[in-house]
Amino acid sequence: MTISLDDFQRVDIRVGTVVRAEPFPEARKPAFKLWVDFGAELGVKKSSAQIAAHYGTAELIGRQVAAVINCAPRQIGPFLSEVLVLGFPDAKGRVVLIEPNRVVPNGARLF
Repeated sequence: MTISLDDFQRVDIRVGTVVRAEPFPEARKPAFKLWVDFGAELGVKKSSAQIAAHYGTAELIGRQVAAVINCAPRQIGPFLSEVLVLGFPDAKGRVVLIEPNRVVPNGARLF
């Protein structure tokens, strides 16, 4: 399926820094609750992320991640996930986070 540049530009992908991470035992698959700071304009947003196979909560703090910030919030058990943190599957289908290879300002938009 081919999309137009206008279609792509409607997806708002921003970078933010993980400021808090907790286990999410209520999730069906191993996951964490994340709080990601997207800067002064957008603030801190919450996300549920199935990334426990490759990451621990302590190593997530301070890590910059990419996320879709304009998708509809999703209630996952008792937790409201406000953004979709992005990653690619490894050879076993476990999520590997997308992150910039240099520090960029929180809230910076992908283009």
